Amino acid sequence: MFAGNGLSRFRLTVALAVMVLSAARAQALDRLDISVAGGSEALTEAVNEASQVRALQAQGQTDPQDLLAAARSDYARILAAMYARGHYSVDIRIQIDGREAAAIPVLEAPRSISTIRIAVDPGAPFRFGLARVQPLPPGTELPQEFRTGAVAESGAVTSAVDVAIKAWRETGHAKAFVAAQDVLADHVAKRLDVDVGLAPGPRLRFGHLEIVGEDRMRERRIRKIAGLPEGETFSETELRRAETRLRRTGIFASVALTEDDQVTAPDLLGVTATVVEQKPRRYSFGAEIASLDGLSLSASWLHRNLLGGGERLGVSADVTNIGSGQSGVDYGLEVTLDRPATLTPDTTAGLVLGYSHEDEIDYNLDSVTFGLKFSHVFSERLTARAGLTYDYVDGRDPGGAFTFRNLSLPLGVTWDKRDVANNPTKGFYLDAEAKPFAGFGTTGSGLRATLDGRAYRSLGEPGKVVVAARVQAGAVLGSDLLETPRGDLFFSGGGGTVRGQPYRSLGIAVTRGFGPEFLIGGKYFLAGSLEVRAKVSDKIGVVGFVDWGSIGLDGFTGEFAESHAGAGIGLRYDTGLGPIRFDVAAPISGTTGDGVQFYVGLGQSF
Repeated sequence: MFAGNGLSRFRLTVALAVMVLSAARAQALDRLDISVAGGSEALTEAVNEASQVRALQAQGQTDPQDLLAAARSDYARILAAMYARGHYSVDIRIQIDGREAAAIPVLEAPRSISTIRIAVDPGAPFRFGLARVQPLPPGTELPQEFRTGAVAESGAVTSAVDVAIKAWRETGHAKAFVAAQDVLADHVAKRLDVDVGLAPGPRLRFGHLEIVGEDRMRERRIRKIAGLPEGETFSETELRRAETRLRRTGIFASVALTEDDQVTAPDLLGVTATVVEQKPRRYSFGAEIASLDGLSLSASWLHRNLLGGGERLGVSADVTNIGSGQSGVDYGLEVTLDRPATLTPDTTAGLVLGYSHEDEIDYNLDSVTFGLKFSHVFSERLTARAGLTYDYVDGRDPGGAFTFRNLSLPLGVTWDKRDVANNPTKGFYLDAEAKPFAGFGTTGSGLRATLDGRAYRSLGEPGKVVVAARVQAGAVLGSDLLETPRGDLFFSGGGGTVRGQPYRSLGIAVTRGFGPEFLIGGKYFLAGSLEVRAKVSDKIGVVGFVDWGSIGLDGFTGEFAESHAGAGIGLRYDTGLGPIRFDVAAPISGTTGDGVQFYVGLGQSF
């Protein structure tokens, strides 16, 4: 009895399995054929990208109802793709097992679909005959692709109209719109005539800025930071600039500036800023490890809106060289207070107070810094900074105790044209600073200048293989070596300069008084790095690199200048927030190090 019941269950299970497999086979899409008359690769690719059927096939979806709906929608999708490329005499046939998809009712999908064939005859491309958008503000230039004789791509018409509308808005005509449009396709002559008429509307001025959604942030400060020029001529650029200023504070999770629908007599157009504040506090932590340099830890705390006016209070701390065989543990603490929209909407003023301790092989020191700083944003890519800083340094080296006191005026500029900051694939980055300083007592006076330039270029497919190059340079002028604060001198070696060489291993050997010889930084510094970054997959990349650095006493080259170099390979794993970096490097020239060194950190090396 038991055996009989088991056999019945087995037979039932087999039967159900056969039914399931049969259903799966019934729903399977065995074949999808896409052909484009004329064999154009560009048009074939466009059809493939537009086809929803192809997208479903790639996802492994074979439900007949879904395939039918996708096939019916493909007529319009493929037609739009052909219009976008200037083809207006298009013939599209989509057959499902020999039946035209358009003739199959949506609610009468077949139980199974074996073959779908998509055949497209794009016809000859049309060209613009009449290509006109009017009126236009003086000096407006429409896109080159919108002109008589050019291929009549539908996107060219859209671009031309967008340019014209934006030009009117930029000159104060915020309510400019398309009043008339006449589009005529001559299928015999393969010509498209386009005549668009615009209505600029009245010239308007910025009205009142209304604030919606604020919580802790004071409305007066929001208006100050936005810097919307109320009462002045409306400008699309000024509107977007005000929006950017509010985002730049980091206070808001979202910002949107929209102009009112109605004009306030006689010519004022109000604007509404809708904001959502994010949590005021932020914490961050970081870590990096190198085989000889040891472990580096960092942490920071930030309050984005301390007093309700956008004030940013930041506290950051770092501990480096933990476990290093080259030097003792260094640590530092810095407190900053920044206030946006000081003096101008694009100017941020700040106070900084810092303390640091350095325990190096040849010296140790403690330093205190207090300063006033200003930064000004000229554009999204260009910023400048200035400050007034007092530094006090107290330390000891083999020659005895030393003290430095100076007042400095750092002036800097940053020009950032990278596509992204944490993992760039193209563009460049340039940072330059000149810092005149006046010493007190035995501290010298002079000028410290630095330059950091980086460039990135993709080879072939964007982001697949990236060549990255970096040049660093620095010089101290006017001050004698031993009269220059140690923090203003330059070393080479380690993860930030020359990988494969020990941290800060290249400097200038000096004596002070009757003491023994010891190592301090040089007055001249020059370094270069070259990396080739290749993606193996979406997440994993490999890197090959070479670094070089030089330290000089009285020039970048000469009798008292030495150099060293290192090279290695690395792995990168993309986390979405930035790549995790693992590098292995060894010396290839110089006398400052030997053996292999390892580096682990977050983000590209530069």
